[in-house]
Amino acid sequence: MQHQSWRPDQYNTHASFVSSLGSSVVDLLQPQRGERILDLGCGDGTLAAKIESAGAKVVGVDSSPEMVKAARARGIEAYVMSGDALTFNGEFDAVFSNAALHWMKNYPAVIRGVDAALKPGGRFVGEFGADGNIQRLISGMEASFARNPDFGTFNNPWFFPSESAYAAALSSGGFAVDHIAVIPRPTPLTTGVREWLRIFADHVISGFTQEQTERFLAEVEDDVRAYLYTPEGGWVADYVRLRFAARKS
Repeated sequence: MQHQSWRPDQYNTHASFVSSLGSSVVDLLQPQRGERILDLGCGDGTLAAKIESAGAKVVGVDSSPEMVKAARARGIEAYVMSGDALTFNGEFDAVFSNAALHWMKNYPAVIRGVDAALKPGGRFVGEFGADGNIQRLISGMEASFARNPDFGTFNNPWFFPSESAYAAALSSGGFAVDHIAVIPRPTPLTTGVREWLRIFADHVISGFTQEQTERFLAEVEDDVRAYLYTPEGGWVADYVRLRFAARKS
C-alpha cells in the first residue's frame, strides 16, 4: 500500500464538507473558556480555530506535515504526530477528533494515548466512520482491483467499527461512555466521486501510472453510479458516522 498524502488546497476545494459537517461534534464537545484541548487529527485547523473561538486553547496533532503547516498558518499550535504514538501526559481537559480516527487502525494504542493525555475526568469526544461507511465506494475499489491484476492488491486503510465494538474498546481503555450513536449521513459530493477518490484514495493511486489512475477512477465511478448518483441530487456518498462522548474514569 502506498502512503496516504494530503494537499490542503485540494482538500479545501473538494472536501470542505468534512469540517463544515464537524460543527455538531464541536457542539458535543462544549469547549469552555480556559480549557486546554487536544485536536487529534487536526487537519488544516479549521475546527481547532472554531474551538479556540470559544476561549479554549487548542493543540493540534496530525500525521501530515502539509496539514500541520496549514494549521499553523491559521495560528494553531500544531505538531506532526501519529495518533497511535501520542506523547502527552495529563495535559488536557479534553481530546477532540473529527473524521480522523478511522485512519488510525491501531485503535487500542490511540485510546491509550488519549487516556494518558487527559487530566482525571477529562473528556474524549469525536466522530468518525462507522461500520458500513462508504461501503459502496470500497466495493467499487475492490471490484476495480479484481478486474485489473496490474493494480496489485487493494489494502483497505480504514477502521470502521460498530457502535458496540467501539464502546467496548473505550470501556476497556478506561473510559466511561456518556454518549455513542451511529448516524447515517448521506453526504453530497459537489465536485464528484472522482475528486473524492483523488483525495481519500490517494494511498491507492499514488503508485499508479497516469493510465492506471484514469482507468481506476473511471471504473469505480461507473460501478457506484447506480447507487450514489441521481440526475436530481448529483453524487451523494454513503457515509455512516459514529459519534461519541466519553470521560476518563
